[in-house]
Amino acid sequence: MARFIDELKRSHHCSELRAGDAGKDVVLFGWVASYRDHGGCVFVDLRDREGITQLVFDPDLKGHGDAPKKAYDVAQSLRSEWVIGVRGTVVSRGTNKNPRLPTGEIEIHVVELTVFNKADTPPFEIQDQIDTSEEKRLQYRYLDLRRAPLQRTLRVRHRIHQTTRRYFDDQGFLELETPVLCKYTPGGARNFLVPSRMHAGKFYALAESPQLFKQLYMVAGFDKYFQIVKCFRDEDLRLDRQPEFTQIDVEMSFVNQDDVFRVMEGLIFKIWKDVLKIDLLEKYPSGRFPQMPFEESMGKYGNDKPDLRFEMPHTDLTELVIQHKGGGIPFFADIAEKFASGKLRRDLPSEIVKAMRVPGTNLSRTEVDKLEDFVKGMGAKGLARAKVDASGNWTQSPLAKTVSAEMREAINAATGAKDGDYLFFQFGKASTVQTVMANLRVHLAKKMKLIPDVGHGGSFNFLWVVNPPLFEYDEDKKTWAAAHHAFTRPHDECVEMLDTDPGKVLCYRYDLVLNGFEIGGGSIRLHDTNVQAKVFRALGITDEDARQKFGFLLDALRYGAPPHGGIAIGMDRLAMLLSGADSLRDVIPYPKTQKGTDLMTDAPNRVEAEQLTELHIRTVEPPAPTAAPAKPAT
Repeated sequence: MARFIDELKRSHHCSELRAGDAGKDVVLFGWVASYRDHGGCVFVDLRDREGITQLVFDPDLKGHGDAPKKAYDVAQSLRSEWVIGVRGTVVSRGTNKNPRLPTGEIEIHVVELTVFNKADTPPFEIQDQIDTSEEKRLQYRYLDLRRAPLQRTLRVRHRIHQTTRRYFDDQGFLELETPVLCKYTPGGARNFLVPSRMHAGKFYALAESPQLFKQLYMVAGFDKYFQIVKCFRDEDLRLDRQPEFTQIDVEMSFVNQDDVFRVMEGLIFKIWKDVLKIDLLEKYPSGRFPQMPFEESMGKYGNDKPDLRFEMPHTDLTELVIQHKGGGIPFFADIAEKFASGKLRRDLPSEIVKAMRVPGTNLSRTEVDKLEDFVKGMGAKGLARAKVDASGNWTQSPLAKTVSAEMREAINAATGAKDGDYLFFQFGKASTVQTVMANLRVHLAKKMKLIPDVGHGGSFNFLWVVNPPLFEYDEDKKTWAAAHHAFTRPHDECVEMLDTDPGKVLCYRYDLVLNGFEIGGGSIRLHDTNVQAKVFRALGITDEDARQKFGFLLDALRYGAPPHGGIAIGMDRLAMLLSGADSLRDVIPYPKTQKGTDLMTDAPNRVEAEQLTELHIRTVEPPAPTAAPAKPAT
């Protein structure tokens, strides 16, 4: 082995050699991907991170003494995933080319072979396409990461990192670090807590974002900051969420919202060009992405991250329902009465009625019935629907029996419904209606093949969603809460409403959306202490509470804070969309499961009692599940 490592250095990776290299002496290192003994010669596919090259062990290879025979004898014992090194000559494969491999025109006739390490039989094949369960692959993640698809996604991630660093350096940004262990500040996502051994009974929090610290950089005069940073949130997991994740974090001084947009658009254009070789200028010749007000996004699509690769917008029928006093539909009439009696506000309705037109579809009655089960799974009571005929009448619907002609015609006109279209309705609590209708829209679009699966082709549709409300109403606590965070700058014309009507206050917060995914979000920050005090009052935060939670930031803002704003781009989500991966777990080297566990290292795990004593912590075991009562004897 010493000869290979000390004297024979690797000359090429396993993807590099071509027909023009024939005759070259080369040294390759890698893993045995496959082994074939054809009786007289041994063929091995050698794999490294770059690709595969075919090796040929021929004991009768001339011109090299007995070295080829020795290599052949060792090669007969090779097995899958053994780590080897070879020295040999590049030879053209002539008419026996393998068009599936970039190196398929050549093979290496091996003169010398060394085995660096043997391997046990892997628990699954190291192949591009395998049907092994994700749990097994996560348990042996270091083997899963040998597979080419995962290596490609991590290379995409690497290129995003490098492009990001080069771009921001060229733009005059400084890459600066922020603390991971910090103070717990309630109001954002749930933090992971870390006990302090030296300060009994006290805890650090793992930073959910660098938000407060990057603002302090602006107060300190660093002007332009960025960081590719790890963040931690103790939240329930899903397809696009992990307990630890990475974001491209940015903050700038002396900027407005449009300045932030221009910088981030430049980054996105650069990443797409460098990583995917796609010039977004062909679709966005101005170099800018379109913008949509938050209110329009919610009204048309039910959420603030609409997928614009297809149509099927929603129509808000609340005003029509009020005007027609329900139009003969009992549950519409109930809502109309609430508005008439003043129980609901027309400018900030907490209950709404929405419809979605699904044009000329061939959905069967059975398929439409299944949609009812789909929406019930999201908390809906059901799915009111109607099919429109050539005369504008409603069929296949219990609504047809009671709806007034005027109401039916008004709804048809508002939605643009024509012969053969379906209308689907939701009504009631605004948040539920929006969620149900937003998900139903995407569900139907996929079912009708209006869009490809996310990440598997199709166009890239970017959108800035802007001007959302600063506050959202907490129905349970009957108080206003910050929709983003308490340091978001309200629109100047809305400042007076902080004291009188917080629900109408719009702010400079923004989200960057791509194909139905929010890939980034940020805001222009509040640097005016007087307006900040108004925001705290609207949130019910006393001066004492504010000092306890945010004292260090409030103090900093008093010492000459510049106007500033920023954004964070989700690196994992960006890599998922750019690489065409199916979930975040495919683009994170060592991810957690949806239960937040690491199957490879068996984390989280119990610790010794001595460690807990040292940290002044006592654990409380969850109550054991109650056993079902025994059935009486018969």
